[in-house]
Amino acid sequence: MIAIALVVGSIATVDLRLLGLAAVRYPVSQVVRKLVPWTWAAFVVAAITGLGMFVSRASGYVINPAFQIKLMLLPLAFLNMAYFQFKTFRGVADWDTTEQLPLPARVAGAASLLLWAGVVFAGRWTGHII
Repeated sequence: MIAIALVVGSIATVDLRLLGLAAVRYPVSQVVRKLVPWTWAAFVVAAITGLGMFVSRASGYVINPAFQIKLMLLPLAFLNMAYFQFKTFRGVADWDTTEQLPLPARVAGAASLLLWAGVVFAGRWTGHII
């Protein structure tokens, strides 16, 4: 649970910065460089512990609709983050400290918030269906 909180908390801070709603005094590059490594580390821990929980009741989880939704949202969240990191973030020098970030950066932030909220809700819902 701590790992999930760290994943969502760190990525939400980055996302809110991309939307211009938090940490606006800091350059985007600084927020990303300081928080994203924590996000990945926590994600690895969450994935390992989640795999442990999954193997304990795999047959029940596989048919669980909430778990299936979670498994659809996770790759979408990953693809969104990868696109941001490898495409949008490449031009950060041009908009790093501007008030109004480019539309692709704002879309990435909003999509990430929605996708990770969906992952968390589906994960919590999973336990109530089994």
